Amino acid sequence: MPRTLIRKDPSNFKTLPLFVEAGPDGLRYQSLGQPLNFRQMLERRRPVEVADSSRFAVELANLGVSVRLTLRLQGRDYWLLVRQRRPDRGDTVLKLISGYVPAHELNLPLLTAIQEVAEECLLESADGWLSGRFADTWLPTPYQGALRYREASHFRLSPLSGAARPVQCGNLTLLERPRAYVHLPTASLQLVYDLSLELPRDARQLSLFHVDECLEDGQLVARLERRRPDIYLLALQRGVPNGGLFTLRKGELLPANTRGLWLSESFAEQDGWLVRDERVRWKDWLRRCGVQPQPQPRRALVGAS
Repeated sequence: MPRTLIRKDPSNFKTLPLFVEAGPDGLRYQSLGQPLNFRQMLERRRPVEVADSSRFAVELANLGVSVRLTLRLQGRDYWLLVRQRRPDRGDTVLKLISGYVPAHELNLPLLTAIQEVAEECLLESADGWLSGRFADTWLPTPYQGALRYREASHFRLSPLSGAARPVQCGNLTLLERPRAYVHLPTASLQLVYDLSLELPRDARQLSLFHVDECLEDGQLVARLERRRPDIYLLALQRGVPNGGLFTLRKGELLPANTRGLWLSESFAEQDGWLVRDERVRWKDWLRRCGVQPQPQPRRALVGAS
């Protein structure tokens, strides 16, 4: 049975629409207009058009953040991906850990990014659940009431190399240099932070689980489903994906079936500052990375609906 971890009132979430100016050397965003609740934000996420992919000014519905999280495990590197059903788009994809940036964090989206890691990516060791830290900042433990977090051990998040072109919020340059793109189908600006996750030395029999919120009877509900961890490790070889996809249960890497699998738009081709696609096929993305997809058995374990 899925375990309910927390219930939240979605009306507490407020964000702001954006005005974005982009040029060949950088991108700048600032808030625009009045705060929006969750429903109002979704209503604004409608397709927009931009004529020039490298230079434009456009109004957008919201700011989102994603984290490309690299985990070193047993001497190899993996990107962590999570499975998400998207009823608004009628699909199921693997995506980066991501979320919407609230109004009070528009000038500090990194804070939203590390909070999303704490909320979406749960690490269970033989001795309990792991909390995390980014530099001098402790990550929240959002499910403290339902899960037993370890006090003596934690994982660490660290920034990896940033993007070449700077991103500014008003006159403030984001020092971590996230990759930025405007997603035209949803009229949103997305920032992608490149972080590493370092496990504590005493983490034994590690399992990874994804927890996502869904709207039920007017509340946002987060549940843990042990039978379906919904978090995947994408194997890298010298920093490049090699086509391997796994889950992690009690320290054991288990191969995942990729038949019919789709990835979210953050894996789609970017033209200048723009991403035009809603999703990309796993096998097409691998070919773009120079990897030949491997034959899969008939039954799909990860695949999209």
